[in-house]
Amino acid sequence: MNANDSIRQIKGVGEKTEKLFAKLGIATAEELLAFYPREYDIFSPIQPISSVREGDFVIIEGSLATKPRMANVRNLKIISCKFRDGTGQITVSWFNMPYLLRSLKPGTHYLLRGRAVMKNGMLQISQPKLLGREEYANLLGKLQPVYHLTAGLTNNAVTKAVAAVLKEYEFEPEFLPVEIRRKYQLELHKKAVKNLHFPESREAYAEARKRLVFEEFFLFSLALHLMREEKRKKQSGYILESGKKTEEFLESLPFQLTEGQKTAWRDVEQDLSSGYVMNRLVQGDVGSGKTVIAMLALLSAVQNGHQGAVMVPTEVLARQHYEEMARYFEPLGIRVALLAGSLTNSAKKEVGRRILEHKVDVIVGTHALIQEKITYDDLALIVTDEQHRFGVRQRETFLEKGKSPHVLVMSATPIPRTLALILYGDLDISVIDVLPANRLPIKNCAVGTNYRPQAYRFMQKQIEQGHQVYIICPMADESENMEAENVIDYTNTLKSVLPDTVRIEYLHGKMRPAAKNEIMEDFSAGKVDILVSTTVIEVGINVPNATVMMVENAERFGLAQLHQLRGRVGRGDAQSYCIFMAGNPSEETMERLRILENSNDGFYVAKQDLKLRGPGDLFGIRQSGELFFQLADIYQDAQQLQQANEAASAFTREEVSLFCKKYRGLRERLEKYTGSLSL
Repeated sequence: MNANDSIRQIKGVGEKTEKLFAKLGIATAEELLAFYPREYDIFSPIQPISSVREGDFVIIEGSLATKPRMANVRNLKIISCKFRDGTGQITVSWFNMPYLLRSLKPGTHYLLRGRAVMKNGMLQISQPKLLGREEYANLLGKLQPVYHLTAGLTNNAVTKAVAAVLKEYEFEPEFLPVEIRRKYQLELHKKAVKNLHFPESREAYAEARKRLVFEEFFLFSLALHLMREEKRKKQSGYILESGKKTEEFLESLPFQLTEGQKTAWRDVEQDLSSGYVMNRLVQGDVGSGKTVIAMLALLSAVQNGHQGAVMVPTEVLARQHYEEMARYFEPLGIRVALLAGSLTNSAKKEVGRRILEHKVDVIVGTHALIQEKITYDDLALIVTDEQHRFGVRQRETFLEKGKSPHVLVMSATPIPRTLALILYGDLDISVIDVLPANRLPIKNCAVGTNYRPQAYRFMQKQIEQGHQVYIICPMADESENMEAENVIDYTNTLKSVLPDTVRIEYLHGKMRPAAKNEIMEDFSAGKVDILVSTTVIEVGINVPNATVMMVENAERFGLAQLHQLRGRVGRGDAQSYCIFMAGNPSEETMERLRILENSNDGFYVAKQDLKLRGPGDLFGIRQSGELFFQLADIYQDAQQLQQANEAASAFTREEVSLFCKKYRGLRERLEKYTGSLSL
């Protein structure tokens, strides 16, 4: 098979399965092979019952200690019994599997595999799988790939399809030069792809991942170096000076700028008036006041007779920015408009007409700002919020809307400076490292699941005081391979535990954009008390009234991402709290989470994250959420990021151009990061 061959050519993939794969963005053999496992299922040795601990995923061998009984609970048929071995006994339960009443026989030895959980103060194994001895022997110690799925598509179907393609796939010739592979001890691309899907051992997995992570970083760095060359000291037609309205705006603020804000504004002010195009990143922790810097820059553009635009990742955040800017700008005679996907076509056309006729000065919006139909009269400044959500390519598309406009990028992601200098290699960097004086530090605690009833009581008290709560779960719905809390089941459970007066809704990334926006708007407006969500709320919602966040299965997230999530609370005047709940409260897990318990400083947290997370320990789970690397994680793979950047910096534009002519698809992979390249 070749790269562009349809997956319909795979035996067993018919029209229905093809449509399911399409939902995951997979249509060709190449796309299927680049659909890497999200984690691996590892069959461990049999464990004595006496050594089982809460949160462990275990295999036990035993026989019935009590007769299985069935109970009906809320439309569920629950079978439970006790199993024993020579060391002790444990309760085991299954949901909606009534046939087990007949098939479980006294005196017979069984192998059970499942997660140990605490229910009603007792340890039990919930919904374990019954294993055959031959099945267990074949899988012991093996790494079974676990893929992201969509409803109707099983993990087994994806595994079979990948295995079938690997048997017949014609890989492109190796493109990494042999001297780079030798220097950094990297295996061939072909071998790495095979071993990432079906590793024979942990070591084989680690080597495969090492190669593919290096490759991602190398291509990203190569693209960035080319962009940097094109942008070096580009002359600007927009010399923007501060004026009277800048002073009026600063006087209207209910606070004084912090020293960090003053320094960042001096950097931006100098760039805007220098005669050269500004390309600057303002990096500051959540709540450090980056938006004020953006507003000052926008004022400079408008006072000099030009337009400015702000692009943010979600519609809710766009509306919030729009309302805040309108409140401060309109008294100064500055016209602000909102452009978002949910506007009617006629409303979009009207906003587009006003932008073209320069009847609006500042435009706030989502991706709608860079659609082809939108034409700006005189765009002098572009501001993008949370750059890693858009990617360099979309920023480049935005740039084409003006005549070399200035660019200001804002990021709340606490990336250590050494890594930021590489990742934002085409930008100058200003850091706001002081929080406003009126912010109360968030109170944090890292706990096990036995704390949950107490946490619910605490949340209820906060709601009674008029506040709101976030609960974060790692995934959207039940999975055959993951026992992590999921938002849909969790919401139903929560509704049965808390009083009917508590208004609870859930939110996840698979929902339609309109439905997501509606829930976020309702939460923002105080119509929802508890929002159970996946990490889609990590960026893009500002609710000062929310005072509690609880993160379930906190061990499944990187510390930097947990810090980003925590930034959704503590945005108002009231004391805020964050509860990190570990489903697997091992000593190592709790040590990691205590870093968050003891510090609200994002940059400190990021540095500790960097120290603690060793290569290969996550088995493919990307945790940082940064940029759009498919496999690489900037914290876990920091050393490889630095190595790849070093290797890429040695290539000239001419060498890259020859590279692209020699290897099909290489140019497209580079342009994924940068937009069009003039090679």
